[in-house]
Amino acid sequence: MKSTLVLVVLAGAVAAEKRTEPPAGCLVVSKSPASGQYSSVSAAVRALPTSSGGDQCIWINQGTYSEQVLVSSRAARLTIYGYTTDTSDYKQNKVTITASHSQKEGIGNDETGTLRVKAANFKLYNVNVNNGFGKGSQAIALSAYADSGYYGCAFTGFQDTLLANTGAQLYSSCLIQGATDFIFGQHATAWFEDCDIRVVAASTGYITGTARPATGKKTTLINTPPSLPASGRDSASDPSYYVFNGCTVEAASGQSVPSGAYFLGRPWRQYARVVFQNTAMSSVVNGAGWRVWNSGDERTSNVLFGEYGNSGPGSQGSRAGFSRKLTSAVSISTVLGGGYAGKGFYDASYM
Repeated sequence: MKSTLVLVVLAGAVAAEKRTEPPAGCLVVSKSPASGQYSSVSAAVRALPTSSGGDQCIWINQGTYSEQVLVSSRAARLTIYGYTTDTSDYKQNKVTITASHSQKEGIGNDETGTLRVKAANFKLYNVNVNNGFGKGSQAIALSAYADSGYYGCAFTGFQDTLLANTGAQLYSSCLIQGATDFIFGQHATAWFEDCDIRVVAASTGYITGTARPATGKKTTLINTPPSLPASGRDSASDPSYYVFNGCTVEAASGQSVPSGAYFLGRPWRQYARVVFQNTAMSSVVNGAGWRVWNSGDERTSNVLFGEYGNSGPGSQGSRAGFSRKLTSAVSISTVLGGGYAGKGFYDASYM
């Protein structure tokens, strides 16, 4: 027993663990439900009371679930687990939730989300969340409007994959994939730890971006180079802050992406605040690193676009004059706030 415990400490608390059976007390979702189980994630979420406190949990058996899931506000701390043979990251996940809603339907960004989170202290483990709409419109995989944590998950789409809009949010050992402003939002403080940021091919190297409020309807598309996060911070007092720590940035598997095709970010609003630190960047990242919102509408006068300790060919080059090379790394407490380790969405075993 002692040697086993030592191995766990050395390898990390989540290394080599599996979750192929439901944790005690969890509702069970299955493609072939037995008595007392649910055939959809939405049905299981709706079965749980929203006014009772304490802890709630749902375990999803392996399979692809074609549905849109709304996790409404609730008093309890809800955790959703997916079937996996290795909880340490997303690579052995066997559960996918997928839908294909987009703003072409005349709905707001949040309403396109495959998974929409409104519940504080929500946690998601080892679940793939996909928006399969593809090119042509805003189409969100995850829409997060609450203090929440995401561990070993994969979020995939094309335009606006991940909306981190309000609350303190933590993403650890996750995959986030897309093309256009695919990590964006207005007021969230979001920390991305050891995440794989993957970009997909654009046919001409230039793709469409949008200028819109997070809850707005469709707006005019403008041609711009591809970008990663679009930050919607609109004043000096807005808490919005995205930090990518110890991540990787490269082309998605099977995708041919030209060198220099992608920028680390552009300012959707004039006080955008995004930092990449201790991150390995492949040649897909443009030497300028960062880009103005649009020619004649730069929005760069008050931005904080920072880098520290990055590596790889994509970390080199003459960076845009409005970006900064930081002298020290940003701390997680600066982003998530003091006492973050005691918050209900925080899982220290993934840090």
